[in-house]
Amino acid sequence: PSPGGSRTRADSGVPLRLLRVNFASSQASASFLAAVFLAAVFLAVAVFLAAAGFLPAAVFFAAFLAAIGLILDDPSNILPGLWKIMITEDALITDYMEIAGVGAAFVNSALVTLISIGILYLAKDPINGYTVVEIGLMAGFALFGKNIVNIWPIIGGTFLYAKLRREPFYTYASVSLLATALSPVVSYVALDNGWGNLPAGVLVGILIGFILPPLSAYTYKIQNGMNLYNMGFACGLLALILAPVMSSMGADLSTNYHWATGYNLPLGAAMGGMCIVFIAAGLFFCKRPVWAAWAGYRRLLQTTGRAPSDYLRMLGSAPVLINMGVNGLIGIVFILVTGGDLNGPTIGGIMTIIGFSAFGKHARNITPVMLGVVLGGLLLHQDLGAGAMQLAMLFGTTLAPVSGYFGWPFGIVAGFLHSAVVLYAGSPVSGLNLYNNGFSGGLIAIVLYPIITAAIRHRKPELQDEDYFDAFEHDTPTVPPPPGKEK
Repeated sequence: PSPGGSRTRADSGVPLRLLRVNFASSQASASFLAAVFLAAVFLAVAVFLAAAGFLPAAVFFAAFLAAIGLILDDPSNILPGLWKIMITEDALITDYMEIAGVGAAFVNSALVTLISIGILYLAKDPINGYTVVEIGLMAGFALFGKNIVNIWPIIGGTFLYAKLRREPFYTYASVSLLATALSPVVSYVALDNGWGNLPAGVLVGILIGFILPPLSAYTYKIQNGMNLYNMGFACGLLALILAPVMSSMGADLSTNYHWATGYNLPLGAAMGGMCIVFIAAGLFFCKRPVWAAWAGYRRLLQTTGRAPSDYLRMLGSAPVLINMGVNGLIGIVFILVTGGDLNGPTIGGIMTIIGFSAFGKHARNITPVMLGVVLGGLLLHQDLGAGAMQLAMLFGTTLAPVSGYFGWPFGIVAGFLHSAVVLYAGSPVSGLNLYNNGFSGGLIAIVLYPIITAAIRHRKPELQDEDYFDAFEHDTPTVPPPPGKEK
C-alpha cells in the first residue's frame, strides 16, 4: 500500500485508482471523437445522397446506425448480443443497450430499419410524411422492444388481413409496421418457460396483426386528430384485453426496468451531429434557395400539427429536414438539462420525435407539452431523471396538436396531465404495449377535447371524414391550409 492507502503500480508509484479514472476518461474521449468523426462522415455522404431520393437516404441512415454500434462497442460482442436480444422477454422498459451492449442494440436497430425499408419498397408503399414516421419509429423502438424476430408474426397477420379483404398490401404496409408495438406479447408467449411456446407466440402475433388495422381505423376518429400516436392508443386497448386473458391462463406478467447509463457523451455527439446534418441538408442540399427553405420552415411552424398533417406533401423535403434537425436537438437538450440518460429508450424517443417531424410535430407545438411534463414532475414530486419521466417528456409530444390547435397553455396542461397518467397507464397491460405514451395520450386527448371545445375555446375542429388509411396511400403534393384555417 502507498502512504495514502491506495494500491500502486510497482514501476511508477501511480495510484491504481487514478489509472482507472484516466483510462475511463480516455475511453470516453475516444468514444466522443469517434462519434464526432462518424457525424462528419454522415454529413459528407448525406450531401451526395440529398438529391438521390428517399430510398438511398433511408438505407444510409440504417448504415449510420450500424456504424454507431460498431464504433462504440467491440464487434465481437455484436452476434452474442443480438442472440440475447432475440431470446429476451422485452416488455417495457427493456433497454437493449443495457442487456446486450450498445453495439448489438444499434445493429438490431439498423437491421429492423432495413427490414422496414424492404417491406415498404416491396409493397410499393407511396413515399410521404408517414413513411418518415415509420422509419423513425422502427429504428427507435428497435433499441428497446422490437427485434429482427418478434416483429414478423404481426406483420404477417396484417398481410393476411389485406389478402382476406382482397386489397393491395401497400394499403396496410404502414399499419403492419406500426402494429409491432405489441411485439413484446409475441416474445413473452414464445419464450416464457412453463406457459407459452413458439407456435403459440406466432399465432398470437398473427392475431394481433389481423385485428389492429380495423381497430386503429376506428380509434383514429374518436381522438379528433389530437393524439399523433393513434396506433399506440389502439394497441393499448387491445393489450387491455390480452393482458388479463393471458394472466387468467396462468401467465405471470410483470414490467421490466433495464436502463443503460454512461453514454451521454458519445451518443450526444453522434445524434447531435446527425441533427445538424439534417438542418444543413434542408438548407443547402435540397435544390432550393436557402431563403426559400427557411421560409418553408417558418410556414411549417404556423401549422397546428393536427393529424393528418403530412408536411412532406405540404411543404417539401427542405422544411421537413430542418424541422427534423431542430426537433431532434430539442429532445437531446431536454434530456441532458433534466439530468437524464441518452440510451436505448431515450434515443428511441428522440428518433420518434424526428420521424413525426414530417407529420405533425414542430418546435412550437412540442415545447409546451415537454415543459408541461417537467412542470408535472416538479409539482407532483417525481424524479425528472427517472426513466419513466424521461420517456414521458419525449413521447408526451404525441399531444403536440393540442398545443398547436388550442394554444400553448393547453399544451402545458396536456403535458402536466400526461406526466401523471402515463405512469399508471402501463400497469394494467404489464408493459406489453411499447407505445404506452400513445395510449396515455389518447386517453387525455379524448377527455380534454370536449372540455376545451365546449367550455373554454369554443373552437371545434371537424371530425376527419378521410379514411385512416388515406394518410398512407398518397404521395402527391398538397397545398397547406392558411394559418388559422385548418379544419
